[in-house]
Amino acid sequence: MSFDKLKQNRAAAIDKLLAAAGTENSKVSYRDDRLWAPQVDKAGNGYAVIRFLPAPEGEDLPWVRYWDHGFKGSTGRWYIEKSLTTVGQNDPVSELNSKLWNSGREEDKEIARARKRRLHHVSNILVLSDPANPENEGKVFLYKYGKKIMDKIMDVMQPQFQDEKPVNPFDFWMGANFKLKIRNFEGYRNYDKSEFESVSELYGGDEGRLEKVYDSLHSLKEFTDPSSFKTYAELSKKLHEVLGDEVLADSYQGDTADAPVTRSAPAPEPVSAPEPQVAQQEEDDDETLSYFAKLAQG
Repeated sequence: MSFDKLKQNRAAAIDKLLAAAGTENSKVSYRDDRLWAPQVDKAGNGYAVIRFLPAPEGEDLPWVRYWDHGFKGSTGRWYIEKSLTTVGQNDPVSELNSKLWNSGREEDKEIARARKRRLHHVSNILVLSDPANPENEGKVFLYKYGKKIMDKIMDVMQPQFQDEKPVNPFDFWMGANFKLKIRNFEGYRNYDKSEFESVSELYGGDEGRLEKVYDSLHSLKEFTDPSSFKTYAELSKKLHEVLGDEVLADSYQGDTADAPVTRSAPAPEPVSAPEPQVAQQEEDDDETLSYFAKLAQG
């Protein structure tokens, strides 16, 4: 901006500054309008019908997967971060979990279980029926799901019985609608009753409508783009901030011999299996992640 223009615009300068400050101070939104999540009632039950969609243009697979860690530390702060193991790199939490698991102490194993990696898949879907939020019907969203639903996808692609034909649920023409049935089982979301319908053409094979859906697909690359992950040093710093005095070393650089060790910590609630030899929890964490993300900013 030239000196003369600066002089001419000085009357409006304060309004511009106030508007900018108001924007910066406004509450941060953690909502991503591209993401769809099923809604459950007070009893923990939910129902929807969705259609898994093919890979976006220029991408090879109709899904991506990534790992993250989500736990509360002794400082009261949350650690919610994607794991560098997703992109084949060392991750400080995985290294710490390995050291805890190999310590020989059962209490350390319990801590490692509570901090294990969580596996997430992300795909494009078309919402066909969403009784809780009918305004979503007919729209394309990103859907984050866990191992249980991925297992059901693999089951129809690789059937176990001779009278069953393989189905590509991501195909427009020979795919299948997915009936998402959610119930509360022992305090967790359970998807066991979810199932694929018979093979059917989406929108009866109407090419115009299919092309419109295809043009609405969201890119999946960002979820596994290395640039979207924090560095090892940044994650180590965050881990130390979350664990506080529980971690004796300020930082470590990938050698498990030098990894942080723990002092006495409150015993967490047991979780199914250790990490890195982790058996994934069956229930999805798709609804809780945005909530944890808010806590992680504290």
